[in-house]
Amino acid sequence: MRAFSFFALPVLAFGAAACNAQGDGLASGNGAAPAATGERPFAIEEVARFEEPWAMTFLPGGHALVTEKAGKLILLAPNGASRIEVAGVPRVDYGGQGGFGDVVLHPNFATNNLVYLSWVEAGDGDTRGAVVGRARLVRDGGAARLDGLQVIWRQSPKVEGRGHFSHRIAFAPDGKLFITSGERQKFTPAQDMNQNLGKVIRLNDDGSVPADNPFAAQGGVAAQVWTLGHRNLLGIAFAPDGRLWTNEMGPKGGDELNRIERGSNYGYPIVSNGDHYDGKDIPDHPTRPEFNAPEAWWTPVISPSSMIFYTGNRFPAWRGSALIGGLSSEALIRVSFSGDSAREAERFPMGKRIREVEQGQDGSVYLLEDGDGARLLRLVPAR
Repeated sequence: MRAFSFFALPVLAFGAAACNAQGDGLASGNGAAPAATGERPFAIEEVARFEEPWAMTFLPGGHALVTEKAGKLILLAPNGASRIEVAGVPRVDYGGQGGFGDVVLHPNFATNNLVYLSWVEAGDGDTRGAVVGRARLVRDGGAARLDGLQVIWRQSPKVEGRGHFSHRIAFAPDGKLFITSGERQKFTPAQDMNQNLGKVIRLNDDGSVPADNPFAAQGGVAAQVWTLGHRNLLGIAFAPDGRLWTNEMGPKGGDELNRIERGSNYGYPIVSNGDHYDGKDIPDHPTRPEFNAPEAWWTPVISPSSMIFYTGNRFPAWRGSALIGGLSSEALIRVSFSGDSAREAERFPMGKRIREVEQGQDGSVYLLEDGDGARLLRLVPAR
């Protein structure tokens, strides 16, 4: 179990608290945020615009796939020169934080053309839950479609409400599939091993359960679980050294950056460095050292939406850093690492909610804004 650590943040007033319009983040009431450290090292280029985009990934050759929450998958040509709406997408349950979610490529996409997607599907009554599926991407002239779409994982149980699906996807260096599963604003499922809500999930690429998962012997959904005690994990990424990290929205305060360790319990809702929205106290992490504490945390919150580890050459000072998109903070946040410790190194105000961060094949950084008419921005070195 690692030791608890946090970093103190320099602050400057930036006005009133900003509530996330979709309920997935809140800037706390004191209205303070860290200052950006130094001038922007980048220029900004607009590439394209989308309606409520949620995620994107690059294909070999420079095309990109972009999901829109209402249920569209867009194939975007390099530099935004043209776009194709991909056929064969699943029907999504759209509303609140729900709809079309993540999109990632199989590690062997160059030979199998497999694309992995997450979305929200309706259940009985007024229930719903996130699912992950995979399909082959087929490009035929000026058209594109998904063939053989198959659901390989579902949140269990489906519950009422339209929040905290999480449903981010990442492949490990060894090819295992990791999925973030939010606690659906229900709190206690995060500690209940009869539910896969509030967990990080580890599967084989076909959705089957690896025999070496920490709770495999328990069977059922517990066998899928890699870690538990999470709230709403909207960023997941493997560092260059192969270690897995997530960012997680806290309640009122206490957004987290966590190193994900096999079989570990991260404590929510028993502990958090934030409090409940109704003002009720949640004990802080140091009060319960048996739970795995964050390497870094934020109060006021940044409302982290996504995360990558930068490995390119266009921004040498960023290499090895995590880049996190901020929703209520309307910022790009760079986190640096030293051993097991992490700290916010820089924050760049962007003036818009940032839903997704991706690295282009040439080392440029791409940002997807959130909401209607959202821009896809490319960050290139400042001249």
